[in-house]
Amino acid sequence: MAEDTKVLDKKGVLGAVRIADEVVSIIAGLAATEVDGIAGMSGGLVGGIAEMLGKKNFAKGVKVEVGEKEAAIDLYIIVKYGVRIPDVALSVQENVKQAIETMTGLSVVEVNIHVQGVGFPEPEKEEEEVRVR
Repeated sequence: MAEDTKVLDKKGVLGAVRIADEVVSIIAGLAATEVDGIAGMSGGLVGGIAEMLGKKNFAKGVKVEVGEKEAAIDLYIIVKYGVRIPDVALSVQENVKQAIETMTGLSVVEVNIHVQGVGFPEPEKEEEEVRVR
């Protein structure tokens, strides 16, 4: 990066970069839902109401504690029926850790997975036969 494109304060020292907890939550939520075997995130009543009103909450089911250099994440997930839960949980932990560390530069010290439910596939509706008389 060229020196003239950096933003410097009057002392010549680069300023601070602060990443909001909400940003880390969104990154973690998106990274978790990318994993095969995740039916969704469990966000409780408030998240459900927001989604009914048309707002998509990517931080639903995610709690974060962010320090200056480290982050701890708690994810509340719903897994698809038939998957091996320990394998899915491990994949979620790895994907979330990698995404947060890559995008924010924070060191992720723990990713705790809380399985809140099992999602069943929607039954396919049979089309009614059209009878000609």
